[in-house]
Amino acid sequence: MTLTRRRIARTSLPDAARSLLPRTPAEDKLRVASSREVSRTASGTVSLLNCSVITVGIASLKIFFSTTIFSVEQPTEKKTDWLMSSDEMWDSPAESLREQSTMNQALNMINEEREPIHTPASIQPHGLLCVLSELDFGITQVSLNARDILGIAPENLINRPLEDFIERDRIVEIRACLDPTSEQTNPLNLWVTVDDGSARFFNGIVHHAISGEVVLELEPIAATAKRDFTQSYRNIKDTLAKIQVTKDLSELCNLIVKEVRQITGFDRVMVYRFNEDGDGTVIAEDKQADLEAFLGLYYPDSDIPQRAKHLYMLNWLRLLPDVNYQPSGLLTGMQATEPVALLDMSHCVLRSMSPCHIKYLQNMGVGASMCISLLQQQRLWGMITCHHNTPKFVPYEIRTICEFLGQLMSTELSVKEATQNLDYKLRLKATQVQFVNRLTNATDFLQALEDSPDDLLYLTGARGAAVCEGDAYGDKLRIAMIGNTPGKEDLIDLLAWLPDHFNNDLFVTDSLPSLYPAAKAYKNVASGLLAMAISRTQHRYVLWFRPEFLQTVTWAGNPDNPKHIEADGSLTFSPRQSFAAWQETVRLKSLDWLQCEIEVAIELRSLIVDVILAQSDEMARVNLELERSNIELDSFAYIASHDLKEPLRGIHNYSNFLMEDYAQVLPEDGIAKLQTVVRLTKRMDDLISSLMHYSQLGRSELSQEVVNLNVLVQQTIETLKISQPQKAIEFRLPQPLPTIRCDRSQISELFTNLLGNAIKYNDKAEKWVEIGFVESKKVGNKDQISHTLYIRDNSIGIAPQHLERIFEIFKRLHPQDQYGGGTGAGLTIVRKIVERHQGKIWVESTLGEGSTFYFTLLEAVKP
Repeated sequence: MTLTRRRIARTSLPDAARSLLPRTPAEDKLRVASSREVSRTASGTVSLLNCSVITVGIASLKIFFSTTIFSVEQPTEKKTDWLMSSDEMWDSPAESLREQSTMNQALNMINEEREPIHTPASIQPHGLLCVLSELDFGITQVSLNARDILGIAPENLINRPLEDFIERDRIVEIRACLDPTSEQTNPLNLWVTVDDGSARFFNGIVHHAISGEVVLELEPIAATAKRDFTQSYRNIKDTLAKIQVTKDLSELCNLIVKEVRQITGFDRVMVYRFNEDGDGTVIAEDKQADLEAFLGLYYPDSDIPQRAKHLYMLNWLRLLPDVNYQPSGLLTGMQATEPVALLDMSHCVLRSMSPCHIKYLQNMGVGASMCISLLQQQRLWGMITCHHNTPKFVPYEIRTICEFLGQLMSTELSVKEATQNLDYKLRLKATQVQFVNRLTNATDFLQALEDSPDDLLYLTGARGAAVCEGDAYGDKLRIAMIGNTPGKEDLIDLLAWLPDHFNNDLFVTDSLPSLYPAAKAYKNVASGLLAMAISRTQHRYVLWFRPEFLQTVTWAGNPDNPKHIEADGSLTFSPRQSFAAWQETVRLKSLDWLQCEIEVAIELRSLIVDVILAQSDEMARVNLELERSNIELDSFAYIASHDLKEPLRGIHNYSNFLMEDYAQVLPEDGIAKLQTVVRLTKRMDDLISSLMHYSQLGRSELSQEVVNLNVLVQQTIETLKISQPQKAIEFRLPQPLPTIRCDRSQISELFTNLLGNAIKYNDKAEKWVEIGFVESKKVGNKDQISHTLYIRDNSIGIAPQHLERIFEIFKRLHPQDQYGGGTGAGLTIVRKIVERHQGKIWVESTLGEGSTFYFTLLEAVKP
């Protein structure tokens, strides 16, 4: 069957792309084949073709194809009935213009859907591929080049048992190779007896395809060929000894390219390493003197698609002896009523290469190639790539040595990378130990980190750092900025964005602006970011910054230009034509964070968390001890106060009795002394009563109920007016107060004390007190509501140095006989009440003008 390159199989397009193509009158006559399988008609075969280069013109669609799958059944219809020429697609240029936009959408989908390179349905023609039935090893599929390899027509091999051509003891060896517990390994030394009685000799490779079939691949060898195991051993032994004495990764790579080139004879051998973005760099090279150097060149990720990289992970070695080969398709012998599933050739040595890859190598002027995979931690680290200017076949034995060297180098990668920058790593470790030791004895997390700015920057090689504690937009946010960092407002916005982007409490990028566009504004200080979360609940973060580092990268050709505009205006999607050095200035990126720097950050976080947990355990123990002590003190204060009141009451009463009964016989100074005793016992009694009341606040349970603060405050105001009718004062309520769940008795006492103080300590002619409400908001995990209220007055005010002292028990700022006296326990009791309601209280005051007491009260949200 011959296919012209001007014909297109509409049914070979992906379903999504095919749906965008214009319908044709002939479409109803087509038997549709998806991109994953080939369907037969009852009378013939439908072929699935593989795309290599796509060309889009104004009035035509051209797609070049590779090979097909054929059937041995004789068709009754023309095999080309399901094909149509590009000229049949549209009736006129005007119609083609109308459909141009739709075609472009279809081609975009084709480009996005990766070519199924693991099911090419063809092989390289330097060997033969057979698919065998599991039970009797009958040949169910065979490559079309059977006549060239065996001298037997492929149709004469279909459905014949392998025993017709290979001796039975060799069949036993083939079956043993399929048993994973067997010691029999590839390649097998096989000879095939053809119909004329002659024998042909092969290296046989047998395996199970991923799709389940038994696959036998045959590579011809000379009848006199012998395996020189001694020479192979020497090659491996000498190279192994050299590898073991290499000091670092660079030396290892330079050695391996020399050794592989010496063993194989390729014109050029390179080590090609992938970065995190998938782009590759040539980091070592050994070549013929007259060849252009590729060392140091970058190759874009698009040069090796992800599906190809996956196949490189499955196969340690891949050989292409002749770039200009003509692929050989497969012949199948299945019944016409059954679908022909494409053979998964992921593990096949002879698997045909992607036409796009072939074109790529041809554009480079390569005649043959071989790739050896380098794996590290189950990912494709890089490849050893071999190029030859002319066709070159590498025998299986030599390939085995190269494959072993690739595996050996893969095991060495971790060791060599670990020894890179060893001195720097040791200095980082020493700095980390000192840093954590200082942190162990610290009581303030943020202050401890801030106190060692140089060490904090050195730990990751950063130019700036920020240590943060508290919610990004909360009133408790603390940020310590060290070195060159973004501004505080920029940091607050970054902290709000960052938590959703952590991965295991770590965030690393060398191009923050590409992920967080707002960072472009401060690229000069923070193009790179390494951040760790110490505690997400407490919003504790450490951020390290690196500035933009302008870097010139030399690509092997323009990495962004895989398409070409032809002279007639058509657009060709194909591998790059030019590999001339093409330089690009990389912006908005910092120097890469080294793996050792990232590991130090991870270890530092773990150590800090351990320190914090240890401190938390100690704090919990201390708090438990304090709680026990406080309970005992409260009990002691209550008992002592209660027991002291009785003798004190006796002294007070007997003093009064003496003055009443013996006033006429006592001198004046005696009466004065008894009056002093009465006054002091009265004051002592008031102090003891206040102490008893304060201790009871800590001992009694809160009696929670729903309280309308508007009503409660009005009741308090009325009580104060009755108790102090001589004092004219204006009470202001600028807005309604909330209704909350609280202890009514305690909150009533709170307002009584605060309003009473506002009246007592006011020397103005026109006195006023304002009771106001600021806000109610959900806090914590949104399961609590915090209510913020205030009491403002135009009293005498409080000096700044006394703003905290006024809440201490029995602390008075004025003499006993000034401003109506008092015990000095009122504000202490107010603070205790606020704390019992899980709130806080603070004061803002201007001496001589007035004070404002703010306080918060917390209540649980009902589920």
